Amino acid sequence: MVPIHDQPTRTLDGFTGGAGVQTIKATLFVTLCFALLGWAIPAQAQIQPFPEWLAEFRAEALASGISAEVLDVALAGIEPVERVVERDRNQAESRLDFWTYIDRVVTTGRIEEGQRRLTEHRDLLDDVARRYGIPPQVLVATWGIESSFGQVQGNYPVISSLVTLAYDPRRATFFRRELLNALRIVNEGHIGATEMKGSWAGAMGQLQFMPSTFIDYAKDGDGDGRKDIWGSAADAIESAANYMSSAWRPGYIWGRQVILPSGFGSTITGLDTEKTLAEWNALGVRRIDGSPLPTVNVAGSIVLPNEGSKPAFLVYQNYRAILRWNRSHLFAIALGHLADRINGQSSLQR
Repeated sequence: MVPIHDQPTRTLDGFTGGAGVQTIKATLFVTLCFALLGWAIPAQAQIQPFPEWLAEFRAEALASGISAEVLDVALAGIEPVERVVERDRNQAESRLDFWTYIDRVVTTGRIEEGQRRLTEHRDLLDDVARRYGIPPQVLVATWGIESSFGQVQGNYPVISSLVTLAYDPRRATFFRRELLNALRIVNEGHIGATEMKGSWAGAMGQLQFMPSTFIDYAKDGDGDGRKDIWGSAADAIESAANYMSSAWRPGYIWGRQVILPSGFGSTITGLDTEKTLAEWNALGVRRIDGSPLPTVNVAGSIVLPNEGSKPAFLVYQNYRAILRWNRSHLFAIALGHLADRINGQSSLQR
């Protein structure tokens, strides 16, 4: 999705220290979050004050290899952030119409800036494409959608956000792991704890990687010994290619807009149904200009991102690779379409 980042918000006072008022405030904070939503309060929210939780986590981080010096800086004065919990509880967004979404994401300005970046970083992009198999325009489109080419990376302190979400019981296991990975990144010297900024949920840098994705896929593209997905375009682009390449099929497109015949059955749409182009041709599926599908031995699925039969897309393996980034048909089609437009290919037909 298109990242929307809030400015840093005021944190609650009184979460550091020992028992007494600090403990009461910590417990009230978690209790209030659940009470406002009418939810039952989990047992762990009642029995472990934040200072105790933080002490246990620090011991775990030390045992995992994070240095005491890094923890002293990263966890100094740390407090749960009320705004982060609010964002986590209110993620649901009204479903946008397909064309409204496309118009918001694939703008003339983003296409033109993508073409400029394609020219500016041509040598880098061609080198990465040769080694990983990802077309330059796909990498540039991903870069553009995720952070407006590095200009909108998020202003939340990542460590504070992840501490908040790891302490909160709703998805504590997942975010505790992400917090440990974020501290590992700092411990390895890729970025300082106070400089590590991102989204409210801990997605970071020009690619909006979660810390676990960084650990598994981030690359040092400029050879300076750091994996700087925040400040280095070379690191960001190569990291994106490394992540996407595990599922990418070089030499093939992501998909195409198609026309479905009258009465086309909805039971054979969706990613669970995959047929060869010859089979889709036999069922009456046509290119957007009305001509038959190519005679290529490749399989694909029909995706309908809107209600009804239009628009329809025949998508291939590389579409599935894009979905690894974001499990949204709107996102994946927008990214593929933006890549096509940056590469000078024709737009979608309404």
